[in-house]
Order: sequence, then structure tokens, then C-alpha cells
Amino acid sequence: MDINRTVDVLVIGAGPAGLAAAIAAREDGIQSLLVLERENAPGGILRQCIHNGFGLHRFKEELTGPEYAQRDIDRAAELGIEIRCGVTVLSVGADHIVTCVSPEGLLRIHAKAIVLAMGCRERPRGALGTPGTRPAGIYSAGTAQKFVNLLGCMPGRRCVILGSGDIGLIMARRMTLQGAKVLACVELMPYSSGLNRNIVQCLQDFDIPLYLSHTVVDIRGRERLTGVTIAQVDAQRRPVPGTEKTFDCDTLLLSVGLIPENELTRGAGAEISPATSGAVVNDALETSVPGIFACGNVLHVHDLVDHVSSESFLAGHAAAAYARAGERPAGFWPVQDGEGVRGTVPQRIRKGAGAAVRLMFRPSGVFRGAECVVRCGGRIIAKKRAPIFTPGEMAVVPLDAESVAALDGPVTVSIERS
Repeated sequence: MDINRTVDVLVIGAGPAGLAAAIAAREDGIQSLLVLERENAPGGILRQCIHNGFGLHRFKEELTGPEYAQRDIDRAAELGIEIRCGVTVLSVGADHIVTCVSPEGLLRIHAKAIVLAMGCRERPRGALGTPGTRPAGIYSAGTAQKFVNLLGCMPGRRCVILGSGDIGLIMARRMTLQGAKVLACVELMPYSSGLNRNIVQCLQDFDIPLYLSHTVVDIRGRERLTGVTIAQVDAQRRPVPGTEKTFDCDTLLLSVGLIPENELTRGAGAEISPATSGAVVNDALETSVPGIFACGNVLHVHDLVDHVSSESFLAGHAAAAYARAGERPAGFWPVQDGEGVRGTVPQRIRKGAGAAVRLMFRPSGVFRGAECVVRCGGRIIAKKRAPIFTPGEMAVVPLDAESVAALDGPVTVSIERS
């Protein structure tokens, strides 16, 4: 099949990551630029996130999700960036040929550089293995959020939430404000996977109990959900007999994790990290396939959209540079996860890069009175102390340009108690 179009930089996804990458590429002088989005409007998941709390780092003010997205949509319009909505990408090739389908039919586009910004999806009930019946009334938290905020529909009136991710916490508050009774938020782990501010503002402020080290062990109901049973779990996350508690409810919301949407990434032949479920990238956010870059939640699941934007600006600048020069670095220094660290990004730093690098990761547990230590060989090249490290909040450790230029071996990131 013939190539329908050729561009310098192609961005897949018009959420906050894709918009930021496209803006950066255009500001770097890339005129032949195209953004593809499968939804009917740009903005991504932020369109349904009507609560505030966005933009504090980037804009130094508190915005709702739609307000945050609109700023990038407006900037893209000012720059004349072409965003084609209603286009579903079917495949991305290592040869930089992208096959997609739209109301106009099948298209094949060749790009000098590609930025993957497809975001992530929610883990469904089928991945949990929870026993019980299969009635109506069980939704992912994001689906319920779309029903309430975009479609004006209430999924139920008496609700239990499984999982304490940020979307689940926010929906506990949202359902309460819309008149529903949220009976409990149930978390398998001994700590919440959401931001502490959301635990306070969404649960504690509304007297919604949080059951840590608990899970749902039974789902009841024939046509419609009538109740769930929860139980405490032991250190091996197995239900403890005799600790069961039953809630009569018509709705169960699942906030049990997000999965980077990497089918296209795998199809392109890019290496995938088992820790992040996203692509393995270097400090320019380039995947193992030359000229294909990844950023945002498709790379690793973020806690703040501000981090998504800053990361995606970097990817857009790097894609623009590749489209102009097409050069590959001579080699890399690996970045390794040490004690207490899981899923550091980037996983590689280019030899002789000479630019500052931000290392981002999720702590593997809750650590108090500790510090993040970055080592190269026997040398400590960076430290960061925090009152608490927790899996619910992304840790960011900067390496200055001088330290990056002086690297002479693998880099290890660990959390050490003082």
C-alpha cells in the first residue's frame, strides 16, 4: 500500500502528553507536524477530570482538568499545529510507517520521528480474579467518572470502592457530592496508592472509612449488584478467615491500577520494561527503536499531570532534534533500581550527553526518615531527602549536567534509611 503522507514529526495522542510534545516540537521549528487522536476532541482524560488540583507546579495556580487541557489546546492552536481527531492508529512500524483508520478510510503515514503519547487504561475486574457473580453495577472508577462528569449519569446510590488509587479517591468524593452514599474504600496493600492530599480531601473530609490490608472476597447479586463482602488480608495478601464484613450496595467501583497503553509500542519492536510496563528509554526519552520516543502515562504512570507535561516537552524537543539530524548516540550507561526503588525512568543515560537528567521512580514501599541516593560506581552523585517516600507519589531526583557528563559506569538509584 502506498504512503499517503510524509511528516517530520508525528505525535500519537492529543492528551496532555501529546499536546506538550507537539508544542515543543513546533517551538523548535518543526513545521511538518501532525497529531493523531482517536477521540473526537483533544485533551485526553483531563476532559472528564473536573476537580481542581492541576497545574500547581507548572502554572503556579490551581486549575481543573479541562482548564489545564485548554491551555495546551489554545497554545497548539496559536502555533497552528494540526490535530486530527477521530483517527485510530492501528500499527507503528520500526520503519516509521504508521497505519491508521479514520472516517476517510485507511491511511499510511511516514514520519522521520514519532512520539508515542497514548496514555494508559484501567485494570478491569477480569484481571483480579474476585469470586462472586457478574451482575450490573461494577465499573472502573474512570468509567464512573465519565458517566458522572461527561454524560450526567449516576452509576449507583450505595457504593463501595476497591482500590485507593487517585481516581478511586476522587470518585469517592464526587459520588458523595452527587448524593450517593460511599460506604467504604478498600485497599489490598497496607498503604494507599493515591496522593496523601486526596486521602485527606476525598475520604477523611467526608468521613469515608479506608480499610487498608483488605480486599473484596465476594460479590453478590443476580441482575444488579446487591452487596460485597470484604476481608482482611495477611502479609501474603491472602484473606484471613473470620474477618469478613458485608456491605449492602448497588455499585462497586474498581480503582485497582493503571496500565500503560503499549500495544503500538510493542508492535514497533520497542523494548518494554517489566517494572513500568512502558518502553525502555534513554535520557532523551527515545525507545530502543531509533527515532521513536515515548512520554506521559504510556511510558510510566504519573501522579501529577505537571510531571507529564514537563517530561513530554523533553520528548518533543528530542523528536524535533532527531527529525533534523537523525543521529544515534554511541552508547549508554544503564540506570538500575536499587533497594526501595521500582521502575526508574529513564533506564539509560547517553554517554557524553552533558545535559541535566531527571530520574523518576515509584518507591517500592513506605519509607520514613530516609533519603534517595544515586551512585555511579562507588561515588554518590546525587541525594534527595524527603519526610516520607511512598508508592502513591512519584519521586523525582535531578542530576546536574556536570554529574551526567562525568558518568563512567552504571547508575544505581536506591532509598536508604538515615
